[in-house]
Amino acid sequence: MRGGGKASGLLRLQLISLSSVLFCRIGLSTTPPPNPTENPSLQNAFVALQAWKKVITSDPKNVTGSWVGTDVCSYQGVFCSPPPDDKFGKVVSGIGLNHAQLAGVFPMELGLLTYIAIFHVNSNYFQGTIPSSFSSLTLLFELDVSNNLLAGGFPSVVLEMTSIKYLDIRFNHFEGPLPGGLFGMPLDAIFVNDNNFDGIIPSNLGDSSVSVANFANNQFQGAIPNSIGKMATTLNEILFINNKFSGCIPQPVASLNQLNVLDVGTNKLSGLLSDSIGLLKDLSILNVANNFLTGIIPSSICSLPNLTNFTCSNNYFINVSPTCLSLPSAGVIFDDIGNCIPNQPLPRLLKQCLTFLLQPLSCLLTI
Repeated sequence: MRGGGKASGLLRLQLISLSSVLFCRIGLSTTPPPNPTENPSLQNAFVALQAWKKVITSDPKNVTGSWVGTDVCSYQGVFCSPPPDDKFGKVVSGIGLNHAQLAGVFPMELGLLTYIAIFHVNSNYFQGTIPSSFSSLTLLFELDVSNNLLAGGFPSVVLEMTSIKYLDIRFNHFEGPLPGGLFGMPLDAIFVNDNNFDGIIPSNLGDSSVSVANFANNQFQGAIPNSIGKMATTLNEILFINNKFSGCIPQPVASLNQLNVLDVGTNKLSGLLSDSIGLLKDLSILNVANNFLTGIIPSSICSLPNLTNFTCSNNYFINVSPTCLSLPSAGVIFDDIGNCIPNQPLPRLLKQCLTFLLQPLSCLLTI
């Protein structure tokens, strides 16, 4: 899932309301181009952008071909607006270079863009990491460097960006653990999926204020923190799919009463699927497939009023209610193949079921 869902929509509304301050394009202005010699902020922007141009190694669309002269507000992908403090007439307030096919690195000089609110460079070929000078970007609201070739540990400079609300570093090559400090930031969206992160999710996950969090397609392991229940007032979507999480699905998940999407598929989770998940009246998508869950597929989940997709295939469930089996006739996607349910299509081999079901029921995987 690459979209930001409700979080993205909320952020866009917030940005629209700020547009008169932060995001007006200089091209819409009838005033002459600002003179950098009279505007230290634009002078710094000129230095930063020229330094960036020098380390861009591939530009097949000739995006930086317009980065000539001192009128930085006329550069392609560079946006200017009046600053919130009215200290200068115009400042560089946004970078928008998504899908530009650029290659290179982020130079330290980008830290000179101190009035920038949006930095969007997704779907390019940038390498290296996010430089420490980004700590100077105290007004940065959205950071999107997704779908590049960035690598190394989690970019710790992010923890110093006090205004950031939207963090998107997915589809890169970052590795190692996530810092606990990430979940103490006032973020609305965290996308760290499709990297090489590993280790456990820090126990303070529940301190996060996000509405959307995506941890999918990494190498995380250990238990999903019980503190997740503290996110009840904000969380709409959370994805843990395709990692190495083990243990039970934490019981506090049942308190996430604003949750729309819960995806824990393709992990090593075990134990029962709690019928208390049936309390999540806003839940639309539930994926628990490809785990080691057993017991009965709860009818309470299949009775959820907003359910559109319930996938519980390739586990060790032993029974399913008629309520669940009737979901397809109501237009709801329901997939329970590959379980130990008698008389259901495409079940597991009997030997596999007996080997697993003869073990004591536990959240500790022993198979």
